[in-house]
Amino acid sequence: MTTHPRVLVTNDDGIDSPGLRWLARALSDDGLDVVVAAPMREASGSSAAITATEQDGRVVVEERTLPNLEDVPTYAVAASPSFIVLIAARDAFGRAPDLVIAGINRGANAGFAVLHSGTVGAALTAAAHGFRGMAVSLDVLSPANTGGGAGGDAVTDMVTANDEVRHWRTAAELAVSLVPTLRSSPVDTVLNLNVPDLPLNRVLGPCRAGLARFGQVQMNVAEVGKGYVRMALEESGSPKEAGTDLALLAEHYATVTPIRTVGEAVDVVLPGLARPVPVGVR
Repeated sequence: MTTHPRVLVTNDDGIDSPGLRWLARALSDDGLDVVVAAPMREASGSSAAITATEQDGRVVVEERTLPNLEDVPTYAVAASPSFIVLIAARDAFGRAPDLVIAGINRGANAGFAVLHSGTVGAALTAAAHGFRGMAVSLDVLSPANTGGGAGGDAVTDMVTANDEVRHWRTAAELAVSLVPTLRSSPVDTVLNLNVPDLPLNRVLGPCRAGLARFGQVQMNVAEVGKGYVRMALEESGSPKEAGTDLALLAEHYATVTPIRTVGEAVDVVLPGLARPVPVGVR
């Protein structure tokens, strides 16, 4: 009997986000064995943090039924996305997954800012523990996608727009199309997929892209007062570098960037520091 690959779908926007529902539905409709486990509350910016809320020494987990996912086992977990991946790998939600696909994130995870993403952090945690991972994000900020730009404020548009009418289906279908590529990739590699918030017939690619040296948005200190600091989210003013994820997203391409999990920098020379000879070899 052939067993369909099991896919853990998680995110950092929380269990009630529309992107999570669209991604899980598309993967399930494609014949994959899907289980959903996502944070009870938004965990954006959590990177690969391993945090959870306990009651009497037990991590809080609630069974849920999400709209249009009545046939998919779903759990809301009081934990960060990476913690959820760790316990899923230890059979917390039934059979351990073969693949971990995180998303669909509300906002691009592009450039070096992937370091801070809970969506990418979940996929990297999966890769570090022997599972193939993909992070999927919808670019809701680029002026071409939001209607911002000329005379508009794309950051404000991102905050105020109705998320239910975004083009989650586009990102979900492209994620499904990349599952065979993911399954044939080395286990220590994560596919980072970013998709314009546009109908599928207006999206180019997907294509391979490099990581930009900056993120799409940046946090700045707006005010420093007695006992507090107030932050502001602003669009990055850095010019877009040709061939990178941010530049190609602005041109309506869906981008895929393979990234690796943490590993030793074996090519770095440390003068005067040698490796000890292992005990028993001396």
